[in-house]
Amino acid sequence: MQAQQQNRRNFSRVLCTGDVVISDDKGEHRGQLVDLSLKGALVECTDDWSPENGSQHHLHIMLENAETPILMECTLAHVRDHNLGFACKFIDLDSITHLKRLIELNLGSHEVLERELYALG
Repeated sequence: MQAQQQNRRNFSRVLCTGDVVISDDKGEHRGQLVDLSLKGALVECTDDWSPENGSQHHLHIMLENAETPILMECTLAHVRDHNLGFACKFIDLDSITHLKRLIELNLGSHEVLERELYALG
């Protein structure tokens, strides 16, 4: 199953750590970042919360050793145990610039990053 999921992914995931605040119209919840890509984030929820698939959320991601957060508007795509998979629907210019640089540094290839950006459409 894990190999099938990896094959379906069109975007590279970067393993990184940081605090995440997940907010919606009902309040805020805390989590820890597991990984990040141009299309979303995987977050381990650190409080007792069971959101519904398809629900809309704002993510405030504060990476370790970073001065500025990455902000995303997301849809909850899946829940597995305490891990929440979010699909990014909107990201501001400062956040995407920061995320692009992070991914490029981790991939070690500007060409791979350009292909992924092109795939975003």
